[in-house]
Amino acid sequence: MKPWLLFSCAALVLLAGPLLGVWFAGKPLSPYLELPPRPAPIPAPGFSWPVFGLMLAFVAAAVTPFVWRFLNAPHSPNRFTPARKVLPAWGWAALLLLGASWTLAWTRFTWFEPLQPHTFTPLWLGYIGVVNALTVRRKGSSLLTRQPARFAALFPLSALFWWFFEYLNRFVGNWHYVGAGEFGALEYVLFASLSFSTVLPAVASTAEWLGTFSRLHDAFGRWHPLRLPRPEAVAVVVLGATTLSLVGLGVFPELLYPLVWISPALMIVSLQTLGARSTAFAPLKHGDWRELASYAAGALICGFFWEMWNYGSLAHWEYAVPYVDRFRIFEMPLLGYAGYLPFGIECAVIASLVLREQAAISRG
Repeated sequence: MKPWLLFSCAALVLLAGPLLGVWFAGKPLSPYLELPPRPAPIPAPGFSWPVFGLMLAFVAAAVTPFVWRFLNAPHSPNRFTPARKVLPAWGWAALLLLGASWTLAWTRFTWFEPLQPHTFTPLWLGYIGVVNALTVRRKGSSLLTRQPARFAALFPLSALFWWFFEYLNRFVGNWHYVGAGEFGALEYVLFASLSFSTVLPAVASTAEWLGTFSRLHDAFGRWHPLRLPRPEAVAVVVLGATTLSLVGLGVFPELLYPLVWISPALMIVSLQTLGARSTAFAPLKHGDWRELASYAAGALICGFFWEMWNYGSLAHWEYAVPYVDRFRIFEMPLLGYAGYLPFGIECAVIASLVLREQAAISRG
């Protein structure tokens, strides 16, 4: 299956499924189709200790084996000898851009007032440049220097990718934006797309940088193989379950909202499997978990910086997460950070459509 056809099929189901659920529930469709696509007002249920405890136990059960493996795997000398002692010149320029953008994002200078809502994009362009420079320093190349054209293609793909999450969020209302209400529809779409375009490059760059540390290779290069005896049959079942879950998202948003973070990846990987194409999960057959682990950890690191820099910015987002909205770090509830781990796997799946660099992290 061609990548464009694969993405089109996934997009069709992702777009139509929740709307079908809304129609089944007898709700009006118009609030979910407005432009700009801002979340419908969905009141979030209050905090629940039983739900919080169950979700915390589930997250702990899922994450603990990886943390234990990372901390206790036999350690070998670092496979990368730093290729250079200092950052390349453009890395210092990126660091300057990051520092200046951070300063402007968290201050309120009168002369900067017209541009105050637009600090997100230059801040994250600075971050992307710095992380790529750190990777170049450690191993002599990075996605930016090794595959500049494909790396550039991540930016428009990232914008499209995140618009899907914005669309799915309309059905669950887990976050909304503050300080962007004065934007018209065209302006909103333009500036939002510029911001969204930095997501995939940031996570992919962070994942590759993490992959330059030998601890990750020692822990996840040879771990538990994951082989499915009948992958096509499993893909059919997963595809059907994911489609039903997306329909359910329009009916029971307060219960099924976590599916927002796993449905796109499950759908794309299922379609890739049915089309006899390699997937981001293929290395797991040989016990190689490095790429997925790097992307999951990379998304968590980016998530921390997203939430931190968001906290002091004029235009920012706020959360309303059902049942677990407590113990906030910046604006994000504590358990919300767990969502960045599957989101990182989403990023690995989508980025692989462009980079086509299987196990790029492990090859170095």
